[in-house]
Amino acid sequence: MQRSVSHPTPAGARVVFRPLRLLAASAALALAGGLLQTAAAAPQGVHGSPGTLPAMGQMGSLLMAHPRQMERLFDGIGASAEQRAQIQQIAHAARADLRAQREAGQDLREQGRALFAQPFVDEAAVEALRLQALAQHDRASRRMVRALLDMSRVLTAEQRQALAEQMAQHRAALQRHRAEREAAPHPKR
Repeated sequence: MQRSVSHPTPAGARVVFRPLRLLAASAALALAGGLLQTAAAAPQGVHGSPGTLPAMGQMGSLLMAHPRQMERLFDGIGASAEQRAQIQQIAHAARADLRAQREAGQDLREQGRALFAQPFVDEAAVEALRLQALAQHDRASRRMVRALLDMSRVLTAEQRQALAEQMAQHRAALQRHRAEREAAPHPKR
């Protein structure tokens, strides 16, 4: 039997605390939060946001670049029309695959929300869903790496080096801009 403890409040009412229920609810909330965070981690962004691969650095965001941004990068490395077409085709196919995988991840997040909303959270079901989310993230990561390797075969070693330098400069500029924005005084609301 669970013991409840009551404490007086300033208004004179009594508040009943049930420590085991509070502990169970906290654990369920933490577990669901971890599950939702894992499911949301599927690659989907650019400029170092979720979606870039740690092993590839900012190169993972190349897949998600806007076509005009890709054209500027191609101009900077002297890519031929044939190379541009091949890389755009690789990126387009990868984006389509990743979009489908992201939609599958949304289904996992919905399942996680439904599990958490139940009167009793089934730990085994939550763990199974977490493993599905990890597998989905792994598939997305492998797809990005495969696309980057395909792109690497289209470019010369010199072009890949120039592209990496351009992206490093772009990332440094973004970091400077972010630091300036954070250092600027913010108006009070």
